[in-house]
Amino acid sequence: MPLNLKPNLDDPDGFYEHLVSSQRHMSDDEANRMNTRLILILSNQIGDMETLKAAIDLAADPKPKAA
Repeated sequence: MPLNLKPNLDDPDGFYEHLVSSQRHMSDDEANRMNTRLILILSNQIGDMETLKAAIDLAADPKPKAA
């Protein structure tokens, strides 16, 4: 399954606000642990190792590769 890099959320601002507000009263450590759990939950939802590896690689180095 290739990465979908086109906007795909009905309400991206609402998603971001919910994510930020869910961590508003957390310490940095608590927020980092929550983010880790969220990544694992969403990774399980995606379920495709090649897609997950591509997402990890893109997040680690978002600069476009030269052709």
